[in-house]
Amino acid sequence: MTVAIAGAAESDLGVTGASVLGLQAQAVTRALEDAGLALSDVDGIATTGLSRFSATQLSDYLGVQPSWTDSTSAGGSAFEMFVARAAQAIEAGQCGTVLITFASNQRSARSRSLGGATEPHTPEAIFESPYAPLYPISYYAMAAQRYLHAHKADREQLAEVAVAAREWALRNPKAFRYGKGPLTAAAVLDAPMISTPLTSADCCLVTDGGGAVVLTSLQRARDLRRPPVLVLGYGESTTNTSMTSADDLLRPGSFDSGRRAFTMAGLEPSDVDVAEIYDSFTITVLLTLEGLGFCAPGEAAGFVAGGRIRPGGGFPLNTNGGGLSYCHPGQYGLLLLIEAVRQLRGECAARQVDGAEIALAHGTGGILSSHATVLLGADR
Repeated sequence: MTVAIAGAAESDLGVTGASVLGLQAQAVTRALEDAGLALSDVDGIATTGLSRFSATQLSDYLGVQPSWTDSTSAGGSAFEMFVARAAQAIEAGQCGTVLITFASNQRSARSRSLGGATEPHTPEAIFESPYAPLYPISYYAMAAQRYLHAHKADREQLAEVAVAAREWALRNPKAFRYGKGPLTAAAVLDAPMISTPLTSADCCLVTDGGGAVVLTSLQRARDLRRPPVLVLGYGESTTNTSMTSADDLLRPGSFDSGRRAFTMAGLEPSDVDVAEIYDSFTITVLLTLEGLGFCAPGEAAGFVAGGRIRPGGGFPLNTNGGGLSYCHPGQYGLLLLIEAVRQLRGECAARQVDGAEIALAHGTGGILSSHATVLLGADR
């Protein structure tokens, strides 16, 4: 059985003043409306980051008693993992229609902090806590420093990721940085230094927001309101909980999750028309591009140069503006899926990639800890 995404929508974004459950309700209602379905059709729920028992909390709030749930807590990659779990559950007959949903009001609630996140009882605490790292940026900064040194790259090349994201955001009225004007590499480098070599412009936004997608069988989806988007392949890899246990900062789990997803789908990186890659920090994108096989290790800094990932370039990347300029509600992976779906349905107006038939969404969670890749296809 082929599984498809039948509906996709965001909640309100930016600075909303809304509660987390209120944003969840917006996302769910809009995604079901997009699909032409009702809550009564839903028998599967996947969500995380809501409460101690996230799926139970949301199911109760929505008045749904699902036959299948998942509340895997893996950070920003959880939602690509949910696609795999939901597809498997639908194929196995455990449920017929799954909502994958998430929301956060972190900016309105001022709940985001750069304090240490290493729990005192964990083995890594003795090695890392004495240095008072900022979580998670200091860890990504170490990876960036290692990358620049090992591959003889420079910060201007790293900054291109943020510059390109802003160019896409200027074409997306929902983007937090829409209307703010273009970003230059010099502006990225001159922004306040947060953790060397990453400045504030190398870092994702802190916003409210969320979204939802609806999965069901392709057969059923073809009778619904919107063109279905096929789930072609998926893969994941969990590598390390801390930097202490990371074998190689330049070989993230995307090397394995991507390979597994492409093998399942019977595709190659060259088949991808549009890529939505988690951009918690500019370095995350360079490492992930190499891991997914779009370029060889050490080549990503050159790969993104010359406007290649900007609008009109040869490799459309993070076409909504990404976590750097569009929205980042703490866990961004679901919004990657929503943009991929919209691109394949041809709904993106000024930022639409012509002829997009294959899209990739890749989530990264923790400190380069969990990685999940999903390949989606248009139903032509």
